[in-house]
Amino acid sequence: MIFDDWTWKHGGWIHLVWAVLGLMAVLIVLELRGRDALARFLSPRMQRRLAVRPSIGRSIARLALIATALLAGVAALMRPQAPAEGETVVSLKAAADIMIVLDVSRSMLAEDVPPNRLTRAKAEIAGMSRQLAGHRLGLVVFAGRASPRCALTPDQAYFNLALRGVDTRSAGRGGTRIGEAVRTALAGFPSGPGAKVIVLITDGEDMDSNPLQAAEQAKAAGVKIVAVGLGSEQGSPIMLTDPQTGGKTQLMFDKQPVISRLDGDTLRQMALTTGGVYVPAGTSALDLESIVKQNIGPILRAAADSSTRVIPAERYPWMVMLALLALLGAAAVGSRAGRLS
Repeated sequence: MIFDDWTWKHGGWIHLVWAVLGLMAVLIVLELRGRDALARFLSPRMQRRLAVRPSIGRSIARLALIATALLAGVAALMRPQAPAEGETVVSLKAAADIMIVLDVSRSMLAEDVPPNRLTRAKAEIAGMSRQLAGHRLGLVVFAGRASPRCALTPDQAYFNLALRGVDTRSAGRGGTRIGEAVRTALAGFPSGPGAKVIVLITDGEDMDSNPLQAAEQAKAAGVKIVAVGLGSEQGSPIMLTDPQTGGKTQLMFDKQPVISRLDGDTLRQMALTTGGVYVPAGTSALDLESIVKQNIGPILRAAADSSTRVIPAERYPWMVMLALLALLGAAAVGSRAGRLS
């Protein structure tokens, strides 16, 4: 039979059948009482002349259609399904932990990436977080020392709140200690399986914090590094704009111009050591959303767990359609009343 391969997801609704049977019994009793009451006042001949009522056959048909509609409604609530005719779906589940490690040294105020490197990086990170909905994000900022600002969390609102509060004073000391920042980020990852990624965004040279050793530690922990290098590897002076006068001045330290020089070779080695990716953004516009799509996305998919499940074909729409047709039929039969036969 057609119902042999069906399953019922909410089989507990079957008990509503008793309510349907009770209601039908009440309707039958009311129908019989109505006919008996009419017979007590009018003779059979006068009933045929004066009373306009459905025939017994039509009454039975109407009650049968109402019962069919109610039973079909109960069947729809039970949600019949046909697993044999279902669709097989392969899904990927990447339970990823992604730690953003952001350079907040004063060189990030350079305006070669408008409005400046740090502001643009923060805006791009906020946009990137929307692409990574469902994953856990964390934030570490660094300059001369590293400072955790947000532990790994799936709460994007909390992550973005922590991100908005970041500026060049967040690390508390000048410099660029990439290795320390990576080790601080590693300490924020939980143990156990799952994709783990560090997104490192920096524009400077490391200051004796052994970044390659930190990359080896990341590799041993199963963490991949996606390094994004801002600025020029040849080195360039840092020009700043006074917010009040709009005048441009060069960033100085001990009366000497500060030259920002990106150590692309070190970042490239760090990424390759961990099986990650190095993205030399240079002085062009930073686009982390594209970096997620082209570089972070493949890493997450490679670490994803695949699962196969069968989505059974739903059959409750058939029951809903049957209930509607039965109700329309009952209405049509009831409206075509005639003389009592």
